[in-house]
Amino acid sequence: MQTISLIVPCYNEEPSIQLFYDAVSAVFKTINADTDRYQPEYLFVNDGSSDKTLPILKDLQAQHPETVHYLSFSRNFGKEAALACGLDASTGDLVAVMDVDLQDPPELLPKMINLIENEGYDCVGTIQKARRGQGRIRAFLSSKFYNVIDAISEVRIEPNARDYRLMTRQMVNTITSLPEYNRFSKGIFAWVGYKTTYLTYESQPRAAGNSHWSFMQLFNYAIDGIVDFSDAPLKIATWIGGLSCVLAVFGLLFVFIRALAVGDAVAGWPSMVSIILLLGGIQLFSLGILGEYISKIYLETKHRPKYIVKEKKVNKDRGYANVNSAL
Repeated sequence: MQTISLIVPCYNEEPSIQLFYDAVSAVFKTINADTDRYQPEYLFVNDGSSDKTLPILKDLQAQHPETVHYLSFSRNFGKEAALACGLDASTGDLVAVMDVDLQDPPELLPKMINLIENEGYDCVGTIQKARRGQGRIRAFLSSKFYNVIDAISEVRIEPNARDYRLMTRQMVNTITSLPEYNRFSKGIFAWVGYKTTYLTYESQPRAAGNSHWSFMQLFNYAIDGIVDFSDAPLKIATWIGGLSCVLAVFGLLFVFIRALAVGDAVAGWPSMVSIILLLGGIQLFSLGILGEYISKIYLETKHRPKYIVKEKKVNKDRGYANVNSAL
């Protein structure tokens, strides 16, 4: 029997956990209708929730100790850290990443398994056609983000791709071997390569609760993705700086020639002040881009763990030696 690890990050998701477990369990009953070939391994990662997420996970684990496991962080480290923790802890022959709100339909799992087992794929990802409840501005900016990162990145990231995917053990081992602290999972999944295909599906409403992603968090996440997978902003800053220098030289020549021809060196000071402010703004913009990259280097050199597990309950036969734990 093969094991399929299901990595499920949770942050204040108390109303969704039981619904998720029931829905996925029903899918596995369908998968194993003819033969008990696949055993699920639920890995819930509690990302510092402030509601009753952890007590509910404890109750669920007590009811299903052989298949349900949880790891709870000492504080909120973010979804990327939760994904990394789940990947580190997974032991399955196949590994799936899913959201607990059921916007990722578990009914796709049989088809994903078939594509890996019978078509030779290492990864089956998913693409959401549209997102219900997402405003037009946010949807437009999300689309443009993928256009930008595809244009400047060395790897192609599928537009509207979800974290929801099923991967082979070999691919997961490759991902967990990457040591970086700053992580953008969609980019990492694409960067490691492997034979990948995508399934598209209609957007699903949340089973319960509300999204915890604010517009500013999404914006910062997009900036992290661009900085982590492209040095194009640095090159843009270099070109802008070089162009500014060339324009400044032409400006000086213009002022010098006009002074010789007209003899009026005082006139035009407002335009000169505007030019100075423009160049100062360009310099600060370039320093800001440089600062983003330096801050990433700074965080990497500290060698801090991506997450800290305060509490966990896992099958005693599984060591989970790769998990950073405070226990």
